[in-house]
Amino acid sequence: MAPSAAPVFTPISPEAAGMPLYRAVKRALLQGIEDGSLQPGDALPAEAALARALGVSVGTLRHAVDELVAEHILVRRQGRGTFVATHNADRFLFQFFHVERADGLRQQPVVQLAGFERVRLDDEAAAALHGKPGEPAVQVENRLLLQGRAVVHDCLTLPAALFKGLTEKRLRDRPGTLYQLWQSDFGITVLRAEERARAVGADKSVARALGIPPGTPVLQVRRTALTFGDRPVEYRVSTIHTAQHDYVRTLSRL
Repeated sequence: MAPSAAPVFTPISPEAAGMPLYRAVKRALLQGIEDGSLQPGDALPAEAALARALGVSVGTLRHAVDELVAEHILVRRQGRGTFVATHNADRFLFQFFHVERADGLRQQPVVQLAGFERVRLDDEAAAALHGKPGEPAVQVENRLLLQGRAVVHDCLTLPAALFKGLTEKRLRDRPGTLYQLWQSDFGITVLRAEERARAVGADKSVARALGIPPGTPVLQVRRTALTFGDRPVEYRVSTIHTAQHDYVRTLSRL
């Protein structure tokens, strides 16, 4: 792949920004990532040069970069600089996968593709994805194994318009995580997710996938994955068998 051309940034006018200057810098950097001027894996220009291009102090630039690092949009690499974050297995495990064994063991799950079909958005998925019921979609079912045991059943609904060319073969042959595939092949970077959780009884299809009796108490997590501008790109219903595993989130104060 040819290296990306150096991004061009214009000076930010404090009067035109209409917000704290570091937030205007943050918005300019996000715009550069969203429009492709800065690609996943690209290094930011040197601090002094970038601050000069944006017409701000190095301290203001660092404030903006610190927030983007905290949000996993940028990543610092000791002795090398600051880069646009790419999705990889470690990021998935740290930011988007929250199931671990009751004794605290957290491992990458083994993902088994259980279903792939073309569908139409139902009311629930349409509301989550800001679409209309009946619009074309792709539905993917996965079974996730931890320590050799089926623990999670995922059902993903994707807007067909955003994932043109997605096939079952591309899913099976992907070299990394789903979010790596979304980013590398479809230009969709998942930045964060909104989740809602509830306790339910496993229905027949989920019970069969997880090898448990129907009606077994399970945790159901409904997740909407968001990209730039908080635009929804994926709706996922995860059903977790919590007999030996917990759903763990670490909260931090901003």
